[in-house]
Amino acid sequence: MNRKIKSIRPFIGSKNFEISRSFYRDLGFEEIVLDAKMAVFKTEEIAFYLQDYYDKNWIENTMIFVEVENVELYYSELLALNLPQKYEGVKLTPIKHLDWGSECFLHDPSGVLWHFGKFK
Repeated sequence: MNRKIKSIRPFIGSKNFEISRSFYRDLGFEEIVLDAKMAVFKTEEIAFYLQDYYDKNWIENTMIFVEVENVELYYSELLALNLPQKYEGVKLTPIKHLDWGSECFLHDPSGVLWHFGKFK
């Protein structure tokens, strides 16, 4: 295959579309509304699609890993956003240092698990 991939954009669902949209804007993503049930959220070189669709088994098994330059700084910025206090169901888990690197975790209001980490 001789082609260059420019991006990968996962599709994630939402239990409450409006609450999830607000959450991701608070997280620092730029929202582009595509239609009444779909939006794309972007920041720098990454993006994902948020759908007004909820399937408990799918959502609770969705995980997204985002590689960051500095996990400690990213975690402190997440803490400052107070997302668990603003949104029901949101959980922020402190940094874990593992053999391969470090990461912290953020559950969105629907249960999607985001990993923010750095490889060694």
